[in-house]
Amino acid sequence: MKGRVVILDEVSERSCAALVVDGKLEELSIDPNGDQVLPGAIFRAVADRPMKGQGGIFVKLPEGQSGFLRQINGIAPGQRLLVQVSGPAEPGKALPVTTRLLFKSRFAIVTPDAPGLNISRKIKDEDLRTELTELAEAGMAGADERLGLILRSACADAEADAVAEDIAAMRELAEAVLADVTGDPELLVDGPTAQDLALRDWLDPLPDEVVTEEGGFADLGVFELIDEMLSPRVALPAGGHMMIEPTRALVAVDVNTGPDTSPAAAMKANVAAARDLPRQLRLRGLGGQIVIDFAPVPKKDRAILEQVMRAAFKTEGESHLAGWTALGLFELTRRRDRLPLAEVAEGLFE
Repeated sequence: MKGRVVILDEVSERSCAALVVDGKLEELSIDPNGDQVLPGAIFRAVADRPMKGQGGIFVKLPEGQSGFLRQINGIAPGQRLLVQVSGPAEPGKALPVTTRLLFKSRFAIVTPDAPGLNISRKIKDEDLRTELTELAEAGMAGADERLGLILRSACADAEADAVAEDIAAMRELAEAVLADVTGDPELLVDGPTAQDLALRDWLDPLPDEVVTEEGGFADLGVFELIDEMLSPRVALPAGGHMMIEPTRALVAVDVNTGPDTSPAAAMKANVAAARDLPRQLRLRGLGGQIVIDFAPVPKKDRAILEQVMRAAFKTEGESHLAGWTALGLFELTRRRDRLPLAEVAEGLFE
């Protein structure tokens, strides 16, 4: 499969989407089985009890659900709040929520309590930036003073009318939600499905093809690519491999060179593993503490390997690279932004 291809499909009555670039899986989104709340959903909630030791407060959501807000200051039990689900929840745990709402479309993001107009830094053309600024100012004229607007990089290839429509839709939705604070806990905005997410976030740059025919996952080999992600073993150049194995406490990564154990082969395997690790962790839905046992290299080469790691994780969400331990392992933490693939894929192939 050549080029950049977005595949949208329904599998086992679940919305699914995959982004494949030159035959390699770059993004994957699968709706969870059952009625789990999707990240991005917005609720009217009621503040419940604070958990000072954890630096947050539980909030009541509809149907007996609960959320956990990492914020206490200025919030009193019984207070009505607007919250947005910021990520997945482990079974039996409260949904992580935030009061920093985002109303996001393909071209525009409306930001309550963060006023101002901003245009993606990826758009360099000054004439286009001027046109988009005028479009943004017109679209937000007379809006609630609390609202800000960000125009996304996808605007660079968009028609002005399409951008204006997105601004108007997100502004209208934000103003309606912000005015709906009174009442019992209630779901106000659904989180995006897998296909909604793909059409919103994966079309920049524009793909070579968007496949919407039923059976696309099977016909285009996406199931096989998912199977590879479910295996702990990841092949590396020259016969090397790395093993990615989650435990209850951490994710362990072990890099091996294969038959060639020379320093050059070790460095080659380590660099390949470091460059691919962000994609592997993202697609597998793994986060928390991650410990990497790289193939042995001289201490003088560790700085080079650390540079590769930092470049690889630079755009990879909320990650913190702690560096080398006394035993020669490399440690980092990564915010878990989706459910583990092993959990989401359960029952998908039936």
